[in-house]
Amino acid sequence: MKSLIIKNMAFVMAFTLVLGCSAVKNSNHKQRGATVGATSGAVIGGVLGNNVGKGNNTALGAIIGAVVGGVAGGYIGDRMDRQAERIEEEIPGAEVTRVGEGINVIFNEDAGVYFDTNKSNIKGTSATTLDKLVGIFKEYPKSNILVEGHTDSAGPDDYNMNLSKQRAESVTSYLVSKGLDSGRFTTKWYGESQPRGDNATTEGKAQNRRVELAIVASEELKEEAKEQTKG
Repeated sequence: MKSLIIKNMAFVMAFTLVLGCSAVKNSNHKQRGATVGATSGAVIGGVLGNNVGKGNNTALGAIIGAVVGGVAGGYIGDRMDRQAERIEEEIPGAEVTRVGEGINVIFNEDAGVYFDTNKSNIKGTSATTLDKLVGIFKEYPKSNILVEGHTDSAGPDDYNMNLSKQRAESVTSYLVSKGLDSGRFTTKWYGESQPRGDNATTEGKAQNRRVELAIVASEELKEEAKEQTKG
């Protein structure tokens, strides 16, 4: 929810700044779109910069780092809007946030992807949820996916790091086994170093035991966007 609020604030700020510029008022539709795209990207980067810079959310950092901007960015954003809507429709328990030109998806124990204590194998409800995700990724083949594994603070640091690695790799391997191109995936893991909740509480620990996705445009989609919006 916090990320969603930040995203909305960023775009409102950008929109206000752009509309206040006389040069933009006199520009054509495509020029105006390019200015909005560039400005909104800058504002989003500034608002989220502290968290990303401190390593508190590398998924958001990956999304911001993949920004194209301008009218081409708007083309990509439109397709990400549709993909995000599909994920929300098919997997209502997932936390789906549209940020800039990408999508941040968080799965925790309440959102359909979870693991038994000290385990990393995919089974049951988790498999069902990931199967739905496979279908959506096949509908949108020109997006790339970063898969991140995270844990709570219970247990030694090195153990948690390895467990987050095993779980992230397990998710990636499962998705690839269902027919998705392995070249679309990047897999990373962070142990307990990026908590979302308070590890002193049961609820906070549950939030921290999660798999997080960053969905961004592939190079093919970026080139398509530039080609379709040039001129």
